[in-house]
Amino acid sequence: MSRYLVYDVFTDRPFGGNPLAIFPEADGISENALQSIAREFNFSETAFVLADEDHDARIRIFTPTQEVPFAGHPLIGTAVALADAGAGPGLSLALSGGIVAARAEGGRASFLRDAPLDILHDKVDPAIVARCLGLPQASVAGAVMASVGLPFVLAETGSRECLDAVLCDIDAFRRGHALYPSDFDFAILAYHREGSAIEARMFAPLDDIPEDPATGSAAAALGAFLRASEGRDLDLRISQGVAMGRPSLIEVSARAEGVTIAGHAVRVMEGRLLV
Repeated sequence: MSRYLVYDVFTDRPFGGNPLAIFPEADGISENALQSIAREFNFSETAFVLADEDHDARIRIFTPTQEVPFAGHPLIGTAVALADAGAGPGLSLALSGGIVAARAEGGRASFLRDAPLDILHDKVDPAIVARCLGLPQASVAGAVMASVGLPFVLAETGSRECLDAVLCDIDAFRRGHALYPSDFDFAILAYHREGSAIEARMFAPLDDIPEDPATGSAAAALGAFLRASEGRDLDLRISQGVAMGRPSLIEVSARAEGVTIAGHAVRVMEGRLLV
């Protein structure tokens, strides 16, 4: 039997944010079971925490369909869980996508993502993005595919009303993925920005994530992209998950040394896996 925790991440209260299953003592779980467990929970990600001689923990992160090298809300949630168990406040976390420096205390965590910005496609056809989102083409002001560990199509919309009107077309997502292949199945972060405030929604239906309440890896990519585009440091607050009834707040600080992602997390469940 394996103990698990469930944290709501990028929120300071239960039943908001993005739910995350965490297995804090995952060394005894067989390799073959990891993906099946993630699929059973069917959250956007599940985190498995393993011992590491050189770091505070090694974390493996699975979506319902695949292991990913980096993700934001599993890092925030797992860092808070480790702090709740007495670790920290400074944490060194090993991922398959690199070592991440994190800090966690008092139900809040942050981490620095210092991977360089990778622009996979500097122009993604707005017509394709609009079809994916079920919007008129004029609703999409522009789109790129960018990554600091996971690739996302960053699609700027003309208004908040455009975000509210999204109705995904999975066949269009398949078309987009064929034209712009990546390791994460043409995931789209649609956003509207007013100064430092950003409203966002993230859709990855080809990875069995119809919509994500809070996506730290996409927020990191967006922060790095906007800083590079504007040539200046930025502090952003990203609101996500509102349309799903799971409001989330992601704090982003984009600097030359990397992007810092911060937010709260709260434990809402715990139990044991019986198989």
